[in-house]
Amino acid sequence: MSVNIKEKVWYLANFEAFEKKLNGGAQTPLHRLRKAALQRVKKNGFPSIREEEWRFTNVSSIESMNFKPVDEKEQEEIGRNTLQEYLFEDLTPNRLVFVNGRFSSQLSSLSGLAQNIKFENLALELKNNPDVLLPYLAKQADYKKHAFTALNTAFLSEGAFIYIPNNIIVDEPLYILYISRDGGESFVTHPRNLYVVGSNAQVKIIESYVGFGEEKYFTNPVSEIILNENAIVDHYKIQQENKSAYHIGVTQVHLKKDSNYRSNSFSFGSVLARNDINTVLDGEGAECTLNGLYMANGKQHVDNHTLIDHAKPRCNSHELYKGILDDRARAVFSGKIYVRPDAQKTDAIQSNQNLLLSEDAIVDTKPQLEIFADDVRCTHGGTVGQLDDEGVFYLRSRGISKHYARNIMIQAFAGQVTHKIKLEGLREKVEGLVFSRLRDGHLSDK
Repeated sequence: MSVNIKEKVWYLANFEAFEKKLNGGAQTPLHRLRKAALQRVKKNGFPSIREEEWRFTNVSSIESMNFKPVDEKEQEEIGRNTLQEYLFEDLTPNRLVFVNGRFSSQLSSLSGLAQNIKFENLALELKNNPDVLLPYLAKQADYKKHAFTALNTAFLSEGAFIYIPNNIIVDEPLYILYISRDGGESFVTHPRNLYVVGSNAQVKIIESYVGFGEEKYFTNPVSEIILNENAIVDHYKIQQENKSAYHIGVTQVHLKKDSNYRSNSFSFGSVLARNDINTVLDGEGAECTLNGLYMANGKQHVDNHTLIDHAKPRCNSHELYKGILDDRARAVFSGKIYVRPDAQKTDAIQSNQNLLLSEDAIVDTKPQLEIFADDVRCTHGGTVGQLDDEGVFYLRSRGISKHYARNIMIQAFAGQVTHKIKLEGLREKVEGLVFSRLRDGHLSDK
């Protein structure tokens, strides 16, 4: 029995419209993958608070919304002047810009990259060189285990593709900017990023999500990152969606022998945000660093789930996540360090620290260790507290006002994460975002 499209949930209706535009592309192995991922969503639906991994984050509002795909015919370009503060032109000349999920060649810029480096729209590579992508695409982020990864895979099309060959060091950062702007109705985008870094290669990647206006929309990105032997990746993700938006992001990282992945995640926007970062240290001597800062006020909800899987011996991991909450905001941190039986000589440190500026703010913190090896050094901890009254009093005794003293204390708390940003221009930008949220010793909407 057929079902009227109006009776279908929004993602099924959207998939029918998406499929009709593929023409011959609907017969490819990639589209068979898309349909398999869609079946996973149809069968299991979205996660509920009855599931342990989602019990503090209710996504039923995303499922009940009638999100529409972006209409290409109605797509409008954004002027460069509007985006000037987000373009980082002094930091990097190389950027890919997407507006409401669609690649913008006018706003993108490539300058001086070696010919054997690929930095381009994933959709172009899918069209021209699918055989280059298929050995990597959807091999790390498993749609069978994560509903939103499945949803992203079902609509897999546009996003950023980076390929760095062996022995290549890219000095200037590669910048990917996703812009969401009012489109007259609630819309959804599914950015898909694939970063493959060769042996002995190095690259710095900035991944930024910005929202304009007050329209409700849903950004559902997935990033897959593969580091070959002795590769080094510095990855920065900045989430600045508007305060009505939903952002559910998954980053899946696979590290081989002696590789080094450093993540810096900053979450400032969205009414509901969730960031999953899963790393697998699958080669002896691999090293992983996860740093994160999240700020929320009003009724914002931000959820950070991290997994560091020590699969091989002599690997190191370091993790520091800090949260600042005000008003009735809520945060979730769930971080797991998993040490497999063969992963001897593991050295892992994990810390989650939260600062509450209101009695109504709530944090659920759950640092975890699962260790199945006996020769390891692992520590973890989580704290929730308020501003140190003695510290505020000390500053006030030096002639500083109470509100300014509180601002200084909050900035110092955040600075333990922001100071880890190695790119000076980006560090100044993020520190400016922190400062712009502070008003009279509390968080504001700027």
